[in-house]
Amino acid sequence: MQLQEPHSEPGDRQSAERVIVAGHELRLFAESPPLIEAMLADIRAAGSRVWMESYIFADDAAGQAVADALAQRAQAGLDVRLMIDAFGSFSLPGALLNRLRDAGVHVHVFHSLGHVLRAPRILQALNQRNHRKLLVVDERIAYFGGMNVVDQSGIRTVHDAKRRGLPASAGWRDVHARLAGPRQAEIAALMDRLWKRVHRQPRDKPPRWRVPDFSHAPREALYFFASRPTFAERRPHRVLVPLIRQARREIIVSMAYFMPRGRVLRELVKARRRGVRVRVIVPEASDVKLVDWAMRHFYEYLLKRGIRIYERRDRMLHSKAMVIDGRWSVIGSCNLDVRSLRINLEFFAVIHSPPLAVELGRICVEEMQASRRVDADYCRRRTFWRRQLDRLAWSLRKWL
Repeated sequence: MQLQEPHSEPGDRQSAERVIVAGHELRLFAESPPLIEAMLADIRAAGSRVWMESYIFADDAAGQAVADALAQRAQAGLDVRLMIDAFGSFSLPGALLNRLRDAGVHVHVFHSLGHVLRAPRILQALNQRNHRKLLVVDERIAYFGGMNVVDQSGIRTVHDAKRRGLPASAGWRDVHARLAGPRQAEIAALMDRLWKRVHRQPRDKPPRWRVPDFSHAPREALYFFASRPTFAERRPHRVLVPLIRQARREIIVSMAYFMPRGRVLRELVKARRRGVRVRVIVPEASDVKLVDWAMRHFYEYLLKRGIRIYERRDRMLHSKAMVIDGRWSVIGSCNLDVRSLRINLEFFAVIHSPPLAVELGRICVEEMQASRRVDADYCRRRTFWRRQLDRLAWSLRKWL
């Protein structure tokens, strides 16, 4: 299958320039089509291993192309693994997975019904998802971020989505990174650890999270975190709180699902009180309507505390990214909502590099330029019944 070539619009970048950080080459992607093409090129050139995790693996042009590449590498004798999430990829036909298995790909469906029924805590296993989006190729290349294996090519507006019979939220904007360098081994190790855990194989204990003193970090630094929130010491807030706390000028948050709670929310409010400009970009139309309503109930609280809110129009903003003081970047699969902060398996990178923060900041500015700024009048114009629906959705935020 052929992926459609995306057409560009003024100011709409398909991917950022390559940036060198601590001896590693990083390239950022804001659109799915160039990311899928880069992944395919690396998979096809692999010589020893290809390991992939994806929350959603769709049976479309992108999914078929990636599946073909994985099968080809497995048939060539490489170590090829694919882990997908049972809930996120529930519509993926079994025939595609069987074709991959027949080609020699090691396939695992995370928390499938059969696995859940054997788990000691059934309800907990049923609710927890593997939300990570990772790929390692050989010994040097890794991908991480918020993009799933889904064909989003050729969708620039709501009209484009409807013409292809897709929901209005299709054509996602997101952030994903390609890393080339020796510390790819750390990402491979955490993927291998999860693989062995779900297959009940012997494995080393995961390394303890050593949260650095971000205020004294070297000029160039990379930190990787694989969260497993069922363990208190490996919850994302342990990293995000001290990172936000050291902000002095600006915080930009580009987030698909923005409903922070507890310490993360308190630190964002404290940052604004000490004079930090805080800007939050969210989708105007989410792929989950209840999330839309819950976030809009939250708007008044944020606006009263001086936090600026922007709704990204036309495209579904699916990114999970932050830029702090033009120096720090956060890229990964972790939303600022209850599910990511307290339930799901997530991966995110914290990167100290002014050049990379500039590139990520440019992507965020593009989102703001395609957004409308939310103000108090917007909140007041919502009807009584709409505000009640918003309030009801907010009360359900722990389960969204």
